[in-house]
This record gives sequence, C-alpha cells and structure tokens, in this order.
Amino acid sequence: MSTERKTTPEAPEPAVSGPRPGRLTAAAALAALEGLALLAGGVYMLVMGLAGKPDNPQQAETGGITLIVLALLPLLAARGLLKLRRWSRGPAIITQIMALPVAWQLLQADSAAIPAGIVLAIVAVAALVLLVNPATTEALGIRGPGNVADRK
Repeated sequence: MSTERKTTPEAPEPAVSGPRPGRLTAAAALAALEGLALLAGGVYMLVMGLAGKPDNPQQAETGGITLIVLALLPLLAARGLLKLRRWSRGPAIITQIMALPVAWQLLQADSAAIPAGIVLAIVAVAALVLLVNPATTEALGIRGPGNVADRK
C-alpha cells in the first residue's frame, strides 16, 4: 500500500496564499452584480407569472425559474473569486461571454433597452479584462498552458 496522498476531484482546493488583488475583488463584484440582476429579473418574472396577468403565465413562470437558476453561475463564481478559488475564473469568464450577445441584442432594440445593453456590455467587457489580467491569474494560482511554470 502506498503512503502517497492521492488527490481526488472532491478534495477541497488548497487556498492560494497572499493578498487578494483589487482587480480580482472588482471582477468578483461585477460577477455578483450580474448574478443579482439575473436573480432580481427571475423573481420579478416569477411573481408576475403567478400574481400578474401575463399573456402566457406558464412561459413567464418558466422564464423566471430559468433566470433564477442561471443566476447561480455568476454568484458562485463571484464567491469563488473572493475566496481565491482557481476553478471560479472559468464560470466567471463564461458568464461574461454569454452576456455579450445579450448586450448586443439589447443594443439592437428601438426602446429603453438600449441603455441596459450599454451597461451590460461595459460590465461584461470590464469583467473580462479584469479576469484575464496577469495579477488575477497569478492570485488564483493559474499557470501558463499545460500548468508549466513560466521559465525566464
């Protein structure tokens, strides 16, 4: 029997030591903001589907539940970023990439949705820039391709 410690996917990831950079905190705040916006929109749609008089109550309720479930991704990513968890950067980046087409569609509307599209695009691009910043990747313990330390 070997005395080597084996790592499993279920094992908790060791925390990276060191202070959390401000860029990482800002990226976590933007991800949390998006998650809270999705949650608020989902709750609104669900309440209006149940208590209001929508054209299609079932569609409103399903849309509300979908938005509430989708809100979990950026909220969990924000929590992971604040705790310096390496895995959290992927879901945070995915959230921002998914937000860009939504912002584009909002910008194509001829309504009050245009300012929302502008805000969403700015938040998504800013969060992406913060998430790929070298200080952020270093703080999360993410190395170069193939997890090989950079040789200088």
